[in-house]
Amino acid sequence: MKKTGANIAVYALEQIGIKYTFGIPGVHNIELYDELNNSKKIEPILATHEGGASFMALGVSCTSDTVGTLMIVPAAGTTNAMSGIGEAFLDGIPMLIISGGTRQDSGKHFQLHQLDQGNLVKEITKAYFKINKHEEIVETIYKAYDIAVSGEPGPVFIEFPVEIQMFKGEISKLFPYQKKPKKPKTDHKKIKAAAELLIKAKNPGIYVGWGAANATSSIKKIAEILGAPVATTLQGKATFPASHPLHTGFGFGPNSVPASQKAFKNCDAMLAVGVRFSEIGTGSFGATVPENLIHIDINPTVFDKNYPAKISIEADAEDALKLMAESLEKLTKTTKTDRTALEKMIAEEKQKYTAEWKQKPLKDKVSPGYFFEKLTKFTHEDTYFVVDDGKHTYLAAELLPVDRSRHFVSPTDFNCMGFCVPAAIGAKFMNPDNQVVGIVGDGGFLMTGLEALTASTYGKGVVYFVFHDGELGQISQFQKIPLKRKTATILGDIKIKGIAEATGATYLHMRNDSEIEDTIKKAFAESKKNIPVIVDVNIDYSKKTYMTKGVVKTNLNRFSFSEKIRFIGRALKRHLLEK
Repeated sequence: MKKTGANIAVYALEQIGIKYTFGIPGVHNIELYDELNNSKKIEPILATHEGGASFMALGVSCTSDTVGTLMIVPAAGTTNAMSGIGEAFLDGIPMLIISGGTRQDSGKHFQLHQLDQGNLVKEITKAYFKINKHEEIVETIYKAYDIAVSGEPGPVFIEFPVEIQMFKGEISKLFPYQKKPKKPKTDHKKIKAAAELLIKAKNPGIYVGWGAANATSSIKKIAEILGAPVATTLQGKATFPASHPLHTGFGFGPNSVPASQKAFKNCDAMLAVGVRFSEIGTGSFGATVPENLIHIDINPTVFDKNYPAKISIEADAEDALKLMAESLEKLTKTTKTDRTALEKMIAEEKQKYTAEWKQKPLKDKVSPGYFFEKLTKFTHEDTYFVVDDGKHTYLAAELLPVDRSRHFVSPTDFNCMGFCVPAAIGAKFMNPDNQVVGIVGDGGFLMTGLEALTASTYGKGVVYFVFHDGELGQISQFQKIPLKRKTATILGDIKIKGIAEATGATYLHMRNDSEIEDTIKKAFAESKKNIPVIVDVNIDYSKKTYMTKGVVKTNLNRFSFSEKIRFIGRALKRHLLEK
């Protein structure tokens, strides 16, 4: 039979369960868009920028079982989308990128958008494919999907030359997708050895990340058997419920809150699952990891990179932790761990730390402590929270309790500003009946805030809280502490209300602590009308998070004695003598 390449491609995308594509049509993909328009299973979504489209696709993948998919033009569309593709690659999030391609049958050079896309994307994708004939389209899309979701997930790029999209070609048959992704087999002997090591420890600890997001029930069981505190990465913040009495918070080193620091102070054996021990999670590698480290990850290349492991286990986290829980239950049939003192300490330290952020209510600004307290009051266990990169990220990490896995979404190792606004839209597409809350700094909002138009156009009632301080808050604070400078971190005088009006969003202004509760109530009421809401929050950033303090201290301690004296001396001179 003969079919156009565009028709075949849409068939294959339907078979793997794609529900939405995100992007912008152009001369190199209009045939694909025309076929998407005929599909009863896939809706093409128009973004204002391919970068925003790529973040929407991430929001889809992070909050559903569907793989976020881009539909873009080559070259300019690809470079625009690379921020989201890079985020997917470094954060381990599946994504499919369907790109048009220049004609291969014309023999002409210097075509519009003509460049080697394989070389362009090779550093930020798991695989790249270029379609050469109609017969290989279905198989290539299925293979790309399998690669995207197998092992450590990530983005896969497929290029479709224009002539293959447009013209009909001979194919033998169309065939449905059959699941092919394989998991590595878990080494039972290593699981048993790891369980024995944990049982012998006096103060075991557990550290989990996004890679363990599907294994929350087993993590709970293991923590309760061992009486072990549980800390998370930033990306995996929701992997273990904040309401559990053994949950300590984000991180366990100098960058973590007191509950984590105290709970892990004498940790002599650690179970780390679905984590890389990356810079953000360890507070610039300032965390101390015990010699008895058990590291479980589906990607074996992460082992021993920053912290050597006593036992490394290549495995799917869900499978491995189920076996680990079973092994620990057998080893502890006659014993019971007393968790009372540890749980009491964690609860007290959490309460004290939260109280630090709620001193006297402010009349001229919004206190983070009161803000997150009220936000928690008006949200639910099934609310999705999406953050950006910045000062607000670590405030949310420390002050926002989240109980359900995959319900806190953040840019992490690629750490790209501009993530929140579009990613929240992607999450809302896949979870239309859930509250979706975006928390974003004004700097990140300036990068992709116009995507609120996409939310308005498609009737997505996302609520955005824009923490507005007029600065690139995290970096300006890093500058201010040692340098008493704010070089190129002061933003222009942005009128957020104007952006809301321009994009069809409802605008609300939260000026001080007395307005927090009413404003949040109004925001969620407005969002039920299926329109986005932008809340301009006059945030107080004067108090530093433990992440900020911990990273500064850790890096200063790495300096040589002479450089440390020079930096401290310069800071003292500027803070004491300069007006």
